Amino acid sequence: MLGLLTSLLVVSSHSPALAGNKPAYKDAWRPVKVRVDDLLSRMSLDDKLGQMMQPERLGITDPADLATYRVGSLLSGGSSQPTPNTPVAWADMYDGFQRAAMASPLGIPLIYGVDAVHGHNGLYGATIFPHNIGLGATRDPELAQRIGKATAEEVSGTGIDWNFAPCLCVARDDRWGRTYESFGESPDIAASMATIVTGMQGPSLSSPGSVLATAKHFIGDGGTTGGKDQGETTISEAELRQIHLPPFKAALREGVGSVMVSYSSWNGVKMHANSYLINDVLKGELGFKGIVISDYNGIDKIDNQIGFTAEEVSASINAGMDMVMVPFEYKKFIEVLRGEVLNGHVKQSRIDDANRRILTKKFELGLFEQGPFKGALTDRRYLSTIGSDKHRALAREAVRESQVLLKNDDKLLPLDKSRSKIFVAGKNADDIGNQSGGWTVGWQGTSGPVTPGTTILQGIKQTMKPSSQVTYSKDGTGIDGGYDVAVAVVGETPYAEGKGDRPQGVPLDAADLATLAKLEASGVPTVVVMVSGRPMDITPELPKWDALLASWLPGTEGQGVADVLFGDYNPTGKLPMTWARDASQQPINVGDGQTPLFPFGYGLRYRWHGSFN
Repeated sequence: MLGLLTSLLVVSSHSPALAGNKPAYKDAWRPVKVRVDDLLSRMSLDDKLGQMMQPERLGITDPADLATYRVGSLLSGGSSQPTPNTPVAWADMYDGFQRAAMASPLGIPLIYGVDAVHGHNGLYGATIFPHNIGLGATRDPELAQRIGKATAEEVSGTGIDWNFAPCLCVARDDRWGRTYESFGESPDIAASMATIVTGMQGPSLSSPGSVLATAKHFIGDGGTTGGKDQGETTISEAELRQIHLPPFKAALREGVGSVMVSYSSWNGVKMHANSYLINDVLKGELGFKGIVISDYNGIDKIDNQIGFTAEEVSASINAGMDMVMVPFEYKKFIEVLRGEVLNGHVKQSRIDDANRRILTKKFELGLFEQGPFKGALTDRRYLSTIGSDKHRALAREAVRESQVLLKNDDKLLPLDKSRSKIFVAGKNADDIGNQSGGWTVGWQGTSGPVTPGTTILQGIKQTMKPSSQVTYSKDGTGIDGGYDVAVAVVGETPYAEGKGDRPQGVPLDAADLATLAKLEASGVPTVVVMVSGRPMDITPELPKWDALLASWLPGTEGQGVADVLFGDYNPTGKLPMTWARDASQQPINVGDGQTPLFPFGYGLRYRWHGSFN
């Protein structure tokens, strides 16, 4: 009897499937490698090609196409939300797409991606954390890990499996429109904050509330000439490895499951076609076994012409791209890639390698399993975490830690909660959209009440004692010498890549300058709170201000700014970027010999402990 049992166990461990039993790839007890091998052996070429493309969900006009074309993945771009934009609508949308995909003969589930770059930022009502530049100012890897976990929980509550974050670019020129997505100009900061990956992916990808993280954008996007988005990074390989590679190595040590390739070029070669850096360095030298994915329409840009060609498809796949974002042309893509395989331009072994990487992550995520709280459908237990008090408290903590005190003449800060009259002005004082920045309920973001939260003005009012008076005027109208202090909340308005580049520099706009002029004319001591995604050109204005607090893009929890203004938290933030005197110094970075307005790592503290009560 023992011999018979042993024989059965041997068969169970090594054969693809026992007669009358389910296929091995559907058996959760089998090792992932065995399941992947079994599934690959059953897949046709079209099954495999379908796994390698990722359409935008808006490009799927007929859900039946998901099964027909064996689509392996979907994404919601920055402005691609269901109507209504609620957690339940997201979960229902995800489950509907998942059921449609699993109607294919092999029942392979989708993996669905979003850019949750500072919280589940496409979802109305989600907790919006400070953008990465603010997190870089905290120098707090443990905080980053907790934020990663909270973000993953809120993302999981809507069904999504894959987060296109964190951005590990090292921004070397403040004129670049994605500077705020960087943790800072130093590779050491970005590498240390790669702990956010562990927060997102959890103890294992199959753990409840875990999502697949993405290290992006590989590699050098923060080093382009002139800070031009999708531009040319013209540096030596030694510098590329010294400045831009360390954060990716750190993410790989954290076990990151995917890497997104940059739109940019390195010394004349588009990254989407750079076999040396993807195949030889990332996959070979660094041993990356996860998914390499293109950026949105990334392969289209290899020849700088609209639309993708067969040459671009084969160049990208052969360079090591495992999955390609083809938002709307997925039918064309599968035809073109099939042709490139059949004519020998792309080897079957390359297709199999890409599929092995993709399927491995799907199995590790538990997408094939069945059960009430696991598998392909949404784990709705996490709906309650979305915008929860716990997560908002964490975001407020992050805001507090991210504030950098740059000037404090005559110890104007911290403010006294019992001061009788405070005047608040500025376009960013009472605007959730402005203080959250780009990638907030829309790709480019927008001004206004885009999502629930606490504005900086509301935080100030909630902190002041009832006996005090807070007056607000967006443009500064009405201030006079009778006020004890003025707080001007100025800076940038929302933008994202492309629209955020400022090749001529980053000055304050006319509205801010006019507001500040009114405050200066009143003679009232003035605190400037700078809400921006990067250091701004403020040298001529700085002598007119009594105090300056860099708040970056704090997100929905503006109370954290007030916590620092009133001394409930002694500022600990340090500049993650060198603050230039003017645009002529760009690019400016620590150690380059230039004399900045404020050096990298600069940040003042209050010289006392406690707060005004």
